[in-house]
Amino acid sequence: MNIPQHSTDPEIHGNDSWFRSYMEAYRKSLFDTDVTTELTSFRDLIVETKANGGKLIFAGNGASAAISSHAAVDFTKQCGIRSICFNEADLITCFGNDYGYESWITEALKCYADPEDCVILISSSGSSENIVEAGNYCKAEEINLVTFSGFSSNNPLRELGNVNIWLESSSYNIVECTHMIWIMAVCDILGAQ
Repeated sequence: MNIPQHSTDPEIHGNDSWFRSYMEAYRKSLFDTDVTTELTSFRDLIVETKANGGKLIFAGNGASAAISSHAAVDFTKQCGIRSICFNEADLITCFGNDYGYESWITEALKCYADPEDCVILISSSGSSENIVEAGNYCKAEEINLVTFSGFSSNNPLRELGNVNIWLESSSYNIVECTHMIWIMAVCDILGAQ
């Protein structure tokens, strides 16, 4: 599901076909992609985590880090489950400097994750080295893991979680915004219960 590229061609500029195509990509991501089973499993894992006294730990890069921040606040406030994200500049730069950027999330998990926690890793490509390494760490340590990814159906992150939620799209914005909607849908259903 690719979106059209911006064009300065006068014949195309001003035409609403680009926007229609763009919105169609969102429609397909939300209505033609059935992830209800995976979202239900994600919800159930959160309920289990809360019952066990655990917390949610969100991590991502770029826009996925912003989604992580939003989700951590809303799951804490709306759902009453302790949630954190790894977006503090001092944490990222300290751990990145000391352990390498590819390992900073794994090292942060070693300091902050408890066995009863659930880690949520978000990556549009599913191939970001620091996210995949963190996923491998969670799998090796048997820490519950939920992954959100897009792009290639065989991206390495998609193989690591207890629950893996994937969108068939190679557009960053389509993947990121759809991930946000899916995550917030789970937050809202839990907040309504």
